[in-house]
Amino acid sequence: MNDSLNPPVQVRGLAKSFGANQVLRHIDFSVARGEVVVIMGPSGSGKTTLIRSLNFLEMPDSGSIRMCGIEIADAGPRPSGETRRKMREIRKKTAMVFQSFNLFAHMTALDNVIEGMVSVQGIRKAEALPRGRELLGQVGLLEKANEYPGRLSGGQKQRVAIARALAMNPEVILFDEPTSALDPELRGEVLKVMRDLADKGMTMLVVTHETRFAKDAADRIIFMEGGVIVEDAAPDHFFGAAASQRSRDFLGLIQD
Repeated sequence: MNDSLNPPVQVRGLAKSFGANQVLRHIDFSVARGEVVVIMGPSGSGKTTLIRSLNFLEMPDSGSIRMCGIEIADAGPRPSGETRRKMREIRKKTAMVFQSFNLFAHMTALDNVIEGMVSVQGIRKAEALPRGRELLGQVGLLEKANEYPGRLSGGQKQRVAIARALAMNPEVILFDEPTSALDPELRGEVLKVMRDLADKGMTMLVVTHETRFAKDAADRIIFMEGGVIVEDAAPDHFFGAAASQRSRDFLGLIQD
């Protein structure tokens, strides 16, 4: 299959409003397999709504989303049974990492990692456990396998959340400001795991203000404002002299 003709993420004419507030206005973009796209922009620009729309945590009003070969067009607020079936299929092929971790407090780190494998994929727990331990090792937390989230730091919780996302063998991982709830000291450990994933060719869309990660790991930067894509450029362009004045003004406010 030609990835240029069938990219794992393709968005056309996406629009979303909350009451009278139009948050997304005719969004068009695609992401190639293995590409890392960072989405940046000021507060209220539509970044989080966009990333949440890609796996239908927010229901778009109009437009089409094609994820991992499955297309949904004009889902609307009351999707049909067929559309809901497609949404479930998309969620099996993608994973999302939230800024607030969203771990189950009553489960150990290891049980959090394998929960989706057992409850969604139907894998027996005894078979899922070795994979869960392998993934905790991948994010540097094997020694915390039996700890509960309440005994983990914020950075450790987020690394468990990334391991949980990887457990689903996703084709695409969506990150919604994964380091915004962390102290600066803890951000580095999470960003390192994300850089490692990028180096291994994982397709990733990352909403973040982490300019160092964007410079080091991103293939493209999408800059949003007012619900539209203002700029879609390679990092050297976005962070260089050729960037738009609006992008330079924004970077001046958040630059590390």
